[in-house]
Amino acid sequence: MAGPLDGVRVLDLTTIYSGPIAASILGDQGADVIKVEAPDGDLMRSPMTFQRNGVSGAFAMMNRNKRSVVINLREDEGKAVLKRMVAEADVLMENYRPGVMERLGLAYETLREVNPRLIFASINGVGHEGPYVNRRVYDAVIQAISGIGSLQADPASEKPLLVNTLMCDKITSMTAAQSIAAALYAREQTGLGQRVDVSMLDSALFFMWPDSMLGYTFPGEETTETPRRTHERMVRKTRDGYICTMPVKRAEWEGVFRALKLPNLFEDERFQSQRALDADLQTLLNEAYAHFDTVELGERLDAEQVPWAHINARGEVIHDAQVKAMGALLEFDHPIAGPMRQPRPPGRFHATPADIFRCSPELGEQTREVLAEYGYSSEEITQMRADGVVR
Repeated sequence: MAGPLDGVRVLDLTTIYSGPIAASILGDQGADVIKVEAPDGDLMRSPMTFQRNGVSGAFAMMNRNKRSVVINLREDEGKAVLKRMVAEADVLMENYRPGVMERLGLAYETLREVNPRLIFASINGVGHEGPYVNRRVYDAVIQAISGIGSLQADPASEKPLLVNTLMCDKITSMTAAQSIAAALYAREQTGLGQRVDVSMLDSALFFMWPDSMLGYTFPGEETTETPRRTHERMVRKTRDGYICTMPVKRAEWEGVFRALKLPNLFEDERFQSQRALDADLQTLLNEAYAHFDTVELGERLDAEQVPWAHINARGEVIHDAQVKAMGALLEFDHPIAGPMRQPRPPGRFHATPADIFRCSPELGEQTREVLAEYGYSSEEITQMRADGVVR
């Protein structure tokens, strides 16, 4: 059974993180994603860490459900090959620095002449204009510009800290995949493709605004000393570990007090001021949590319908009862790396299921297969290989 994007052909010229993840989302949803690589391949193929038999775990995750062709786009004949592919494609994705596609002679304006129905998706760091355009931009740089580093600052030292995952890359990839799907829907209405630009900075600002940048919503009334909404107080130490609780409603807070065998502290005069809430109440709660084992307290919190969870170490995630019950992690055999574990596609389509249809490809593994689909003869492909046009 095919996914919801069955019949959509995507040419994926992207590398590293944000672009390949976005393309893999489309592949999970059934699109035929052809990864067009330079002769030296995507940098993430290099088995830096977490690899087996030369297969990078990161590359395998971000490039599943794709076929790989190698085309040297610096050669005129290589550009001609890509244009032939573009003529029958639905989407082209690229995440080069601004100006590269233009210098290659493969700008949207050029490819639109080849295929007016083409969705040309450009993913980059900070867009195409402004003083930062020529900078090399990676996830940490966007965390710095967007205020995420400041938001995460250590409460004691005020030193900015970065989130310990490539958050902006992944936010951008999801934004790009959704934007491409929206453009495909618009094409169904108009019959024409369009250019879609997705920047990491736009994606990060959109992500930050609904809660962490609200003090800057109303021009002229900016709150320059907006307090950070630290999640530190959601983490509590029990007798044998750590749990997270996030009571929001009054009834949930009252449930916390009962679970901890405390009186209703909302009725305690000591905790009526904001200062008391910021200090004495936290001390009292921390002492109360520490009197319980995690399992016992979890049962008590469940009985009171308080939002809570044991804080899993990364090695515990794969054994979490809910993760296992959902079947959220899939195990399969990679033809080179052997047994492999990856998350299932997060969007669950009941009529047209998303899935892992194929493992990540070797460099140029399907070059001959794909070019044959575009009408190239075996002799032509062999000659182009000899000429260094394809691999």
